[in-house]
Amino acid sequence: MEKESMPLSTTHFITGYEIVETVGICRGSTVRARNVGRDILAGFKNLVGGEIEEYTRLLARSREQALQRMLEDARSMGANAVVNVKFMTSQVMQGAAEMLVYGTAVKVRQQYSS
Repeated sequence: MEKESMPLSTTHFITGYEIVETVGICRGSTVRARNVGRDILAGFKNLVGGEIEEYTRLLARSREQALQRMLEDARSMGANAVVNVKFMTSQVMQGAAEMLVYGTAVKVRQQYSS
């Protein structure tokens, strides 16, 4: 069963919605480590140049997982939207990085034009 979609925005507003309550900061993160097999393939790719597709896929999965965790956090706070969404990453140890996404959990209502 797919959860109902939640409006998200990297700005402080969502077109067509009115923010009626600010709930708080919501966040989600994941820490991922590279593996030896991917590192060997990436090393070869680094010699010839081009996109390192293994790492692209790893980071895409990390972003999606962190985003879903942020949405769960916002829902648990009673929010129905998130504004000011930001992504960041940091290395936590050699070969492992954290993907963090955070934003402001809000309650919104749809605006109707007359």
